[in-house]
Amino acid sequence: MTPRVAVIGAGPAGLATLKALADRGVPAVAFDAAAQVGGLWVYGAPHSSAYRTLHLNTSRTRTEFADLPMPADWPDYPDHTRIAGYLHDYAQRFGLPASVRLRHTVTGVARDGDGWRVTAAGPDGVTTVHVEAVVVANGHNTRPRLPSPAYPGEIAAEQLHSHDYRGPEQLAGRRVLVVGGGNSAMDIAVDASHVAPRTLLSLRRGVWIVPKHLLGKPSDTLNGALAKRLPWRVRQRISQTMLRFAVGRISAYGLPEPEHGFLQDHPTLSDSLLSRISHGEIAVRPGIDRFDGDRVHFTDGTADEIDLVVWCTGYDIDLPFLDPALLGDGADKLPLFRHVFHQQAPGLMFVGLMQSTGSGLPVVEAQARLVAGHLSGAYALPTPAAQAADIAAEHRAARERWGERRPAMRIDFDAYLALAAKELADGAARARRGQGVTWRAGAPAR
Repeated sequence: MTPRVAVIGAGPAGLATLKALADRGVPAVAFDAAAQVGGLWVYGAPHSSAYRTLHLNTSRTRTEFADLPMPADWPDYPDHTRIAGYLHDYAQRFGLPASVRLRHTVTGVARDGDGWRVTAAGPDGVTTVHVEAVVVANGHNTRPRLPSPAYPGEIAAEQLHSHDYRGPEQLAGRRVLVVGGGNSAMDIAVDASHVAPRTLLSLRRGVWIVPKHLLGKPSDTLNGALAKRLPWRVRQRISQTMLRFAVGRISAYGLPEPEHGFLQDHPTLSDSLLSRISHGEIAVRPGIDRFDGDRVHFTDGTADEIDLVVWCTGYDIDLPFLDPALLGDGADKLPLFRHVFHQQAPGLMFVGLMQSTGSGLPVVEAQARLVAGHLSGAYALPTPAAQAADIAAEHRAARERWGERRPAMRIDFDAYLALAAKELADGAARARRGQGVTWRAGAPAR
């Protein structure tokens, strides 16, 4: 069957999109540069940032797809091997591999009349497909971001971005400086503390350190239970109080106190970090002031000798196959309705271009259902004016909550899932009434 939709990526977002499209009877083809499905969870795959000690930082029941629950006998926080296997099983269960072209790197996406032309380079040469719609689902954690501008001075120490970290053997016998406050930074610092003679952790600002279990349950399940009943500001106060009782003030460990409230940035989950700090195996440092050969100087006037810097400084969004004109001021600023639908390019959609307070898998599953509903004609978008007004209101609220840290990409996990489900139902009602923006084969009708 000739595909009507091209999906870019066969990680969690791409697989969820293929499954949702198949459920609606919309034929699609997916392209992925790797040799197997699973995206970043496939250890050793091209563009994967998985490392040997990687585990989920959201709990199993809050991470699984609704369409395929994870095995009940799995641990609360499975490792990357289990998750990669789970994604492989998901693809097999729903017959998705036949629609995936592996080892194909998308090189171009361009308008083609009422549709789109997608070009991909594969083992047998260049492949071109002409489709009605394109779904960008290739993730946004593949192009490492380094500090810009770079810190002053010359660095004699070896440098490594967390994207290229694979295991503790890369840290053994080295005086290691880990820079960053996210989950990868904490994991790598803990790994280093077991094999390196000296481990430093540099943070410019404080982060909320959350134990993986609170009151005997995975910590994110407690917040999820509160989310069904309370607004986020109330949940924030309750969560912060619980963390004060469970952890205390993290400044007691030498870590900077967070300037932002809980649920106003992605929390960092770790059961080991505070213990390793309190045992003297990790030394906390403030932000970097400058480098001087194999010495690093910090903003508090201290200095240390180092052999290796591990930059855990995040990623830039990399969509080289798209015309920059389609990205406006940047992919992280795109005004997408429900974080999915492009406003100026009908037929161009995104699944997974967001930063969630919780797991990504249920979110991309919800987004995929919106995409499939629209392309099957069962879900009508609001009018363009209504979409624009909704996006503007959401961005204002996001700035109030998250400031200028990628507000266009930020979502509250529980609130978004509820909103996406309501939107799908509302859009189905609009479609039945013949209102809003509906999709017809070949072109959208407004």
